[in-house]
Amino acid sequence: MKTFTLPNTDIVAPNVVLGMMRIAEKSDDEVRTLVRTARSAGIDFLDHADVYGNDLHGCERRFAEALKLSPSERDALTIQTKAGIVGDGPYFDFSYEHILESVNGSLDALQTDRIDILLLHRPDALVEPEEVARAFDELESAGKVRAFGVSNHTPRQIDLLKRYVRQPIVANQLQLSLTHAPIVAHGVAANMLGEQQSVTLDGGGIVDYCRLNDITIQAWSPFQAGFFTGVFLGSPEYPEVNAVIDRLAAQYDVPPIAIATAWITRHPAQMQVVLGTTSPDRVAGAALGSDIPLTRAEWYELFRAAGHLVP
Repeated sequence: MKTFTLPNTDIVAPNVVLGMMRIAEKSDDEVRTLVRTARSAGIDFLDHADVYGNDLHGCERRFAEALKLSPSERDALTIQTKAGIVGDGPYFDFSYEHILESVNGSLDALQTDRIDILLLHRPDALVEPEEVARAFDELESAGKVRAFGVSNHTPRQIDLLKRYVRQPIVANQLQLSLTHAPIVAHGVAANMLGEQQSVTLDGGGIVDYCRLNDITIQAWSPFQAGFFTGVFLGSPEYPEVNAVIDRLAAQYDVPPIAIATAWITRHPAQMQVVLGTTSPDRVAGAALGSDIPLTRAEWYELFRAAGHLVP
């Protein structure tokens, strides 16, 4: 498993992350097996959110109840969670009060004294960055949060926060998969009149912006065909890309899910892949993609087979 030091932190992180959003109905044994499988593969970075589960903090609570971590076991993990979505609306709330309430709820549910990384979960159109800065300062000074980031934010939204927030923005969690890759694909077809792929949808090149500003991109839904439209792996709707994936999987002697993972980890932006599966076998298979050194030719072959234009 490849690791790196998350820029502007002392956190050594793997480039594959275990997402915990679907564990609400899992038994203690199932949760423990999932985490144990991930740890055996080198994944010690766990992704939560306050809204994951059937009720507020549900998956965070389910995780803590199942694992019952000792202090040393807790120290061996990087725990990330998110705040900002109000599920009852739904709407978004980046107010000082809501951020603090959410973090305190997460600390209680996770049975821990600190969050390693807190992400603002989707942009709040009514954000008052001074309020965010006030919350971040209080959480940092109290030792409740070690590092801060965002999710699904554009370059300008991050710039607005950075004008007021003292702490570095260390991560931006964005949807990215081989077949859902506008944040990568538009740059390949830039300045091509009439080509939809050339249109910038993220406010100005979020991948390059993150690279320039030492912000780690965390790719969520890495195997989804589109926006929650099912997976592309093995789907009859994506025969061309699956044919290439299967051939490369045989060549590298790994399962197909490892190739889909490797397509993201191969990118020099040093992205993290956030796994959403609760299947231990799929977690173990995906983790193998961390170390696969796809060539440029293989990366672009997968890109073209997924339907993206290479001029």
